[in-house]
Amino acid sequence: MQKLSQFLFTQDHATERETVKTEIKNERPTLEHTLDQFQNCFDLVQRTYPECQIHIVYLTFLAGADQIMREIILPFSDAGEEEAAKILKRSQYTLVTDSKECIKGILGGKAAIFFQKQTYLVDISEPVGRTISQSETETVISGPHDGFVENISQNIGVLRKKIKSSHLKIIRFEVGEIAKTEVVLAYIDRIANQELVDELARRIENIEFDAITDSNMLVQLIEENPNSIFPQFMTTERPDSIISKLIGGRIIGFVDGSPAAFCCPNNFFDFFSSADDYYQRWLLGSALRVLRFIGFLITIGFTGFYVSVTTFHYEMIPHTMLLNLTESRAKVPFPPLLEALLMETTSELLREAGARLPTKIGQTIGIVGGIVIGQAAVQAGFTSNILIIAVATSAIASFVIPSYIMSASIRLIRFGLIILAGVLGNLGLIMGIGLVIIHLAGIRNLGTSYLTPLAPMNFSDLLDTFIRGPFWGLRKRPSIVKTENQSTNKMRK
Repeated sequence: MQKLSQFLFTQDHATERETVKTEIKNERPTLEHTLDQFQNCFDLVQRTYPECQIHIVYLTFLAGADQIMREIILPFSDAGEEEAAKILKRSQYTLVTDSKECIKGILGGKAAIFFQKQTYLVDISEPVGRTISQSETETVISGPHDGFVENISQNIGVLRKKIKSSHLKIIRFEVGEIAKTEVVLAYIDRIANQELVDELARRIENIEFDAITDSNMLVQLIEENPNSIFPQFMTTERPDSIISKLIGGRIIGFVDGSPAAFCCPNNFFDFFSSADDYYQRWLLGSALRVLRFIGFLITIGFTGFYVSVTTFHYEMIPHTMLLNLTESRAKVPFPPLLEALLMETTSELLREAGARLPTKIGQTIGIVGGIVIGQAAVQAGFTSNILIIAVATSAIASFVIPSYIMSASIRLIRFGLIILAGVLGNLGLIMGIGLVIIHLAGIRNLGTSYLTPLAPMNFSDLLDTFIRGPFWGLRKRPSIVKTENQSTNKMRK
């Protein structure tokens, strides 16, 4: 009986809280309620004009001086009540009847004007952000050099300028229980698959998180395989890449405050494609793409293969190299597995230090530190010359992958393959690679296979997967977008 009473008490209070929330949401905005909501906010400004009985409230750090002068000071400084009523009928002054909408407007850079028991909002915000400039993380030799910025309005404006079509649709969301970050999805109607658009919109609407500050945070909350080491949503700061993705039937999105746009659906091979591939002759672009896949194989397997051969399979080493390898390892006190893990960890420490330090100092640390530490390690007998070559080659090969997130994921896989190679030899190395392939085959991206067009096989898509085919051959959108309209003369990146 006591438990039943407690349950009913809890239910009554829950109903009461919901009722209070509804009342707060639907109540008329007042000056007293607004000031109470912003209590202890030193950046809140309240202006009063006694002649026309107007009270104005706004946040000073969100407002621009010119906008305040134009929309507030000049119109109301010498105005009477009748004149103020006429001014507030202008289009820039919006009547609001909900206190929640009033608070939201002030937080968005607007001023709340209280006049004769009515409340109006006027935009006095000053655009904050940097001008459009070249992306520092995705440089190209030829092609456009503009990049997205942190202001979502500017990014949407860039899209509108480059795609002058009414079929470009943009959907807006608010994500974050506290921060209320603006998120938009963009797609081209009649080209993008509407089912995929609806599914992505549903995932974004169902996000329950306090604050989203970057696109890379958002995609981790809407991925189908959040525990996978591989990224499923591609992010880029290049407008030309995003434009080609849109024309190719994909869906893109922006997060306010983030210069990176995300794109979906994607497959594993999209992360090896670069904008440079399409601005050069197709034979050269194909050669560069093949080189990236070779670099991928070197990155994940070269050091592990060294450990496997020097631990279990000396018979695989040519006789001309065997003597040099034996002399090089004669003074090394560690087994190949520990030796390789030590040098790979040192390489990652140098890479991370170079990325976190200022640009000029970081470059010096990466180059000088690598040379000094490598030479000193060999002379001290901690490692062999051949391992230094293997580690350096693996590190250099990882830089040819255009996507930084994919490059970081591959580098982490390398450690697992090294351990398997040191324990089981070539068998462990092959088992590790097999497990990676099985994992890739199980990843889904908006209901599509991550290994498309290999699994399932689609021969028409292979022309723009391992190679960059000529433009006359790229006349169909990739099967991963699941769109009915397959005819296009686009450039895909």
